[in-house]
Amino acid sequence: MTPGNGCLTLWRRIGERIMIGDNIVLTVVEITQGKGKVRIGIEAPREIEVDREEVRARKLEERKR
Repeated sequence: MTPGNGCLTLWRRIGERIMIGDNIVLTVVEITQGKGKVRIGIEAPREIEVDREEVRARKLEERKR
């Protein structure tokens, strides 16, 4: 996703949160300097699937079989 193409881009610091609707919270847990990595904590209801993109793609592929 690229900013400006319908993607909301937000700046956050460690410990700051992003709210999605009333029941999903993303928290910045760790930022690894120089490696371009961010650790994000996700609080969501159990009925909402939360996956990394590559895990979701694998699940969808397995469902097709």
